[in-house]
Amino acid sequence: MMRSVMAAFGRALVSQLHFRMLLLTVLPFLLSLVIWAVILYFGLQPMIDWLQVWFVENDGFRIAGGALGMLGMGTLKTVIVPLLAMWALLPLMILTALIFIGVLAMPAIVRHVSSRHYPQLEKRHGGSIWGSLWISFASFIVFVILWIVSLPLSAIPPLGLFAHALLWGWLTYRVIAYDAMAEHADADELHEIRQLHRWPLLAIGTATGAMGAAPTLLWLGGALSVIFFPFFAALSIWLYVLVFVFSGLWFEHYCLKALADFRAAKSPGSAQFKNIN
Repeated sequence: MMRSVMAAFGRALVSQLHFRMLLLTVLPFLLSLVIWAVILYFGLQPMIDWLQVWFVENDGFRIAGGALGMLGMGTLKTVIVPLLAMWALLPLMILTALIFIGVLAMPAIVRHVSSRHYPQLEKRHGGSIWGSLWISFASFIVFVILWIVSLPLSAIPPLGLFAHALLWGWLTYRVIAYDAMAEHADADELHEIRQLHRWPLLAIGTATGAMGAAPTLLWLGGALSVIFFPFFAALSIWLYVLVFVFSGLWFEHYCLKALADFRAAKSPGSAQFKNIN
């Protein structure tokens, strides 16, 4: 299965370089940029002010300074409040990109990959937009809970980045794998393939989650520079969208290949079918 993961990665990389796929990042990026410009303009400073008051009232600066000092990062004490504010808003940024990719990009990704590589694969329409929205919403609720629980790990950068990659891997596996097969697979195939291939799919999600470390660092780096913050924020949003588009291509190539193999194995003429019967 891991050979299939790497083969799908290579095909996704080639697809990502296609002009249409690069162009596909523009609209989700512009929509996300507008929404986040409004959110940050009206919401960021109130959140920073509230955290500042909470830290002062609960001796948070002394505690944070001591913990960071033990890790050799004492200089971060002066920007701990904006860093935490950025980190708290990060899941919402990821959700925004994920929704826009699911609604705007995945249909185009499905058409691009299926028409070029699997034109004969029958479309059984086992998924729906409501199913996609429900999986996205339910998965995101779990994601947020786990994100909050793992917040203390952000004080230890390697563990924080690993937790972030693993959580993002689980979220993308849950959401994008469904969208990747919703048009071609029936309901039973959707369930069976996601179960049979859950570890390779989680590996793909975790790998793309690790790729998301770059925009995460840019986003959090905005707290260190007021002047360059708008640039960092815009660049991080575009990189998130780019990573999600690549994730969609990687999942699409892997899932359609898995679906084609699954049907071939179930067909009456296959050796596996004869062994089963």
